[in-house]
Amino acid sequence: MLPTPNPNEPFDIEPFKAEHEVIRLTVEQIKKDFGMFGLDIDFPLNMDMVYLDLFRELEYQISGLLASNVQKLSALLYQIDLSEKTILASWEAHPEFTHSQVIAELVIYRELKKILFRSYYKNYKLKDIADE
Repeated sequence: MLPTPNPNEPFDIEPFKAEHEVIRLTVEQIKKDFGMFGLDIDFPLNMDMVYLDLFRELEYQISGLLASNVQKLSALLYQIDLSEKTILASWEAHPEFTHSQVIAELVIYRELKKILFRSYYKNYKLKDIADE
């Protein structure tokens, strides 16, 4: 897999790839976002292989979109909040990977960040309310 998509960003997803609840929520978020565009992300949640399975499934879906429907892919990436600038920078930084592999990794990274930030702020707000 690719290293952290942006080396200047201090956020490292590696420690969270082993947390079952974070993985489950990330998979659900990816399914939701892809489902909005009629793309079914379906695979068994074998927690020992989930990251690799998810990566392979996303790479397959993204590869198909790159070949047949770039407009749908662009809309999907906009929904996920992946900028063209980020994608192009990652392609340039990792020429050893295919475009679909780079995008798949960026999607997982972005969706995982969404889940972690959502969880952090949810817990942060609950803590503030309890302290009052």
